[in-house]
Amino acid sequence: MEETYLLNVEGVKKKILHGGRGELPKLQDGSKFTFHFQTLKDDFERTVIDDSREAGMPMEIIVGKMFKLEIWEMLLSSMRIGEVAEFWCDTIHTGMYALVSRGMRRIAEGRDPLEGQKHRCGMGNMFDYHSTGYDDLDELQRTPQPLIFIMELFRVEDPSAYKRDTWAMSKEEKLAAVPVLHSEGNRLVLRREFAQAAAKYQEAVICLRNLQAKEKPWEDGWLKLESLVTPLVLNYCQCQLELGEYYEVLEHTTELLQKHNDNAKAYFKRAKAHAAVWNEREAREDFQRVAHLDPSMAAAVKKELKQLGERMRKKHVEDRKRYQGLFQSSHGL
Repeated sequence: MEETYLLNVEGVKKKILHGGRGELPKLQDGSKFTFHFQTLKDDFERTVIDDSREAGMPMEIIVGKMFKLEIWEMLLSSMRIGEVAEFWCDTIHTGMYALVSRGMRRIAEGRDPLEGQKHRCGMGNMFDYHSTGYDDLDELQRTPQPLIFIMELFRVEDPSAYKRDTWAMSKEEKLAAVPVLHSEGNRLVLRREFAQAAAKYQEAVICLRNLQAKEKPWEDGWLKLESLVTPLVLNYCQCQLELGEYYEVLEHTTELLQKHNDNAKAYFKRAKAHAAVWNEREAREDFQRVAHLDPSMAAAVKKELKQLGERMRKKHVEDRKRYQGLFQSSHGL
């Protein structure tokens, strides 16, 4: 039976479309809601703005982690498992929706939800705030309005019942996770499971970068974290070399060398990536830097340069044959 009532919250109405089961879940900080949602305008057509089913993934939020749209935590707290409910929310609760939606859409598109907010001056960030990159969301920002949320709650998990996402961890949890992830990555490398190892190293780097964001660049706290980041990035790059992801290696080693231009291992991995994609001049320059910075790697550099020379000679011979063949066939026409 359809039931309509007001939640004990100003500017919110709730209508149960399908009853749930059991009691209301017992919540604590760190509990995780998993649910599908639809967002609609409160107009005659009930225009759909977002639909998590169309995006192909349910939504997850963590209790007590200051989700940008705080009202959602309150709405979900009123629901039983399996319940489907419609909530009308007045403008006082929906002002941040455009920014939340932008992040969710970018994640669904496989993009960084913070894209465009990093490495920008204040003016750039102001511009980003006023333009979400989506016309319908820009309209919502210009003209705040009541919205309708239709939610279906699938499950509520205690903090101990699920693997904590990196962003949901406390500072202490992130620091504790890093050595565990590092050793898991090393174990996977020994088993030659490079893609899985890379994912472990990457997760550890994300933990540390999140912590670094709260420190002043180049001060003691930041530098201590950076000293942990560097070997993880190098391990990640080694995995990507093994996987043939050479441009990924070029990107990450170059970024690393912009901060630490005396890191011989970063030059060595970048040189190998350059060599793999036929950037002969860049590869030779990087290998020479390695030998200059770390004489103990001179033998390895000599071996790599010899292999590079042989590969380039072979490529030149093959290219000449190919061009001769093209010339002869075009001449025959």
